Amino acid sequence: MHATIWHNPACSTSRKTLAILEAVPGIDLTVVEYLKTPPSAEKLAQLYRDAGITPQQGLRTRNTDAIEHGLPDANDATVLAAMVATPVLIERPLVETDKGVRLCRPQERVEEII
Repeated sequence: MHATIWHNPACSTSRKTLAILEAVPGIDLTVVEYLKTPPSAEKLAQLYRDAGITPQQGLRTRNTDAIEHGLPDANDATVLAAMVATPVLIERPLVETDKGVRLCRPQERVEEII
């Protein structure tokens, strides 16, 4: 099975999710540090769609200026553009496997797709 994690090494939840993935025997793991290599708006839209959530639900509001900029109430295109321009606005970690996509908060949510 292949898995991709959009990871922030400074985030404890992201590190714990990565550790869960690394412990799975035979998993082919790709780690993307999204602060250095942000996904495109199209990729983010696909990830959120496949996870069954909206871009607004994937928006990080804690320790960001998302609320001050009205992003929780903005349309999808505006939220996605803001996330691409300012990747810290992407809530983490996102994990994609052959079985689906999850925003892994809490980290145990990754077990639903491995």
